[in-house]
Amino acid sequence: MTAPTRSHPELAPAQAEIVRATLPAIAAAVDEITTVFYRTLFGNHPALLRDLFNRGNQAQGSQSRALAASIATFATYLVDPALPHPSAMLSRIGHKHASLGITADQYQVVHDNLFAAIVEVLGADVVTAPVADAWDRVYWLMADALIDLEKQLYIEAGVQPGQMFRTVTVTERSDDPAGVAVFRVRAVNPAEELPGFIAGQYISVGVRLPDGARQLRQYSLIEAGGDGTLAFAVKRVAATPGCPAGEVSTWLHERVATGDTLEISLPFGDLTIDPDATTPLVLISAGVGVTPMVGILEHLAARDPGRPVQVLHADRSADTHPLRTRVLALVDRLDRAEVAFWYAEETDGAHRGRLDLSAIALPGDAEIYVCGGDGFLDTVRAQLTAAGIPAQRVHIEQFTPTDWRR
Repeated sequence: MTAPTRSHPELAPAQAEIVRATLPAIAAAVDEITTVFYRTLFGNHPALLRDLFNRGNQAQGSQSRALAASIATFATYLVDPALPHPSAMLSRIGHKHASLGITADQYQVVHDNLFAAIVEVLGADVVTAPVADAWDRVYWLMADALIDLEKQLYIEAGVQPGQMFRTVTVTERSDDPAGVAVFRVRAVNPAEELPGFIAGQYISVGVRLPDGARQLRQYSLIEAGGDGTLAFAVKRVAATPGCPAGEVSTWLHERVATGDTLEISLPFGDLTIDPDATTPLVLISAGVGVTPMVGILEHLAARDPGRPVQVLHADRSADTHPLRTRVLALVDRLDRAEVAFWYAEETDGAHRGRLDLSAIALPGDAEIYVCGGDGFLDTVRAQLTAAGIPAQRVHIEQFTPTDWRR
């Protein structure tokens, strides 16, 4: 099937009824569908797993859950437009796709393998022609929205679709005691000078691993930028039960030094601050989730030191707190900054235990940015809701693929 025209961006009434009726069955089987989908996709196109998809996320199943959640969320909105528009979800996906170099033709590949998986799991007796047509429409409405968004992101970056990678030289490497390496890079080709970025954005870094795979990972940008260089922070991801060690982070930590070359994307990411706003900021993080917050603090220190900001971070200890010294130095450069840390193992002047917002006076008009692991994000969401903070003021960054059903 081909993509529908964009002149009728909605489901026909009969299609909406079919989607509404079949959504429970699709949702119940969607994890199995996406498992079959990825198996089929990588069987037909093995280069995608080797050179594009995150093999670590695939091994854990988080990527399949993210795809399932995004399709279910979008379909649910189509049959109930009274629900909030999934614009935030589409924006997050679109920026991630642009940072990976996704192009419009790849959506057809995904479509063909996804619908083959739906038929395999549910059976042709369930996926009749009308059902297939209705869900085909759902897919292409979502795909077209993403294609249009990604096309605009490429235009804004001044590049052709997919052509946003640059070869760069590492001009400086510094290592934080908590296991974070900071790499500063500059374009090898002076005609491709690296642009500035909006605080909170990230780049993709592509590396060729020993087995020949080209793997891509996203890393938050720090420092102020704008001088033709970009700096990004990489936490080495150790293996844990059920989770392999980070392939790219390990490679970067062990093999990349000053003078080496890397392949990076231009900056993308929509979890950004409004540089012209004057409202207070609250930056809440755990672990390596501090890195986008450092980028925001660097921006404030360089360009808006009078903006009120609260910096709240949770970690195991001061020794495991990434970029702790840098954060404290940045806070000292700000006129109206407050800082509070929570450590599980020892205090070192911090609160003992888990992050607790009940004792913190959060400004009612603050824009709140949150980044950390899944469990941390769930806890902070609940605490912010209990504090009466409107959802539209809470901006969440999740480094793992997002399950939009949460």
